[in-house]
Amino acid sequence: MTLRSVIRGSGSALPARAVSNAEMATMVDTTDEWIVERTGIRNRHIAGEGETTATLATEACRKAIEAAGIDAASIDLIVLGTCSPDQTFPATATIVQNALGCRGGIAFDVAAVCSGFLYAFATADALLRTGAAKRALVIGAETMSRLLDWDDRTTCVLFGDGAGAVVLEAVDVDESDPMAPGILATRLHADGAHGDLLHMDGGPSTTGSIGKLRMKGREVFRHAVVNLAAVLEEVLVASGYKADDIDWVVPHQANARILDATARKLGLPEEKVIITVDRHANTSAASVPLAFDTAVRDGRIKPGDLVMFEAMGGGFTWGASLVRV
Repeated sequence: MTLRSVIRGSGSALPARAVSNAEMATMVDTTDEWIVERTGIRNRHIAGEGETTATLATEACRKAIEAAGIDAASIDLIVLGTCSPDQTFPATATIVQNALGCRGGIAFDVAAVCSGFLYAFATADALLRTGAAKRALVIGAETMSRLLDWDDRTTCVLFGDGAGAVVLEAVDVDESDPMAPGILATRLHADGAHGDLLHMDGGPSTTGSIGKLRMKGREVFRHAVVNLAAVLEEVLVASGYKADDIDWVVPHQANARILDATARKLGLPEEKVIITVDRHANTSAASVPLAFDTAVRDGRIKPGDLVMFEAMGGGFTWGASLVRV
């Protein structure tokens, strides 16, 4: 028998306010046609008064816990990926922990921008497999709208707010069974040499302010396609599977053109790719778990399916993980 981290349930949350491209066109110099053609985005959700990264994360966690059929008090590890925490400290994960009533276990944030959920996922997996915890909440949650320059039409139209979460549990499985559930392989990378291509232009230690998001879109696109295709191949080699074996790819929802280009590079058909960027825009660390939960709840992703998660974000950071759900 082998100890694996198994997904027991998922949940997601979106702010109440939905903002269409038509509404965006009343706020900045843009059009629905321009946004759709370049990004595939048609809608995004924007956090309002009383909605924060922690409140969205907590709602997503409650749904994941309900889906898993467990007691929140049994959670002894919370890892939250975000670049828009409620405060510099304490960690937003501890705020969620307190709201859920599962105090006393491990709780911390991971800052890897759009790859934040995957970094959190891999970290929780490692802690579960070493016995440091038995049951974890892995969260991606963001209020990106509060980091945007709303006068910059090239970036403010791209992002939205939201949260997604999964319950992971350490389970003994028969490794010889090809249908045994759990995380099969994960690979993570970072390259700080390209940090200036997607970054915040401020911070507590430099400017004493939050700053605003800045991005060089063309360069990010080029790196994203190459890096994501490479890391997906790494995970396939590590797991012993081939691209044809994958039932679903759940990618970071940055841009429809990146999703298309990455799928083509691997020879994956479009119908195997979960796409929610049109509805949610780029929700950074929240996008992978949000898309996963959407596909689970609409019946596309089913128990036993082989699912590939992948993401790339500022830093650059990137990674992928293959999971039997």
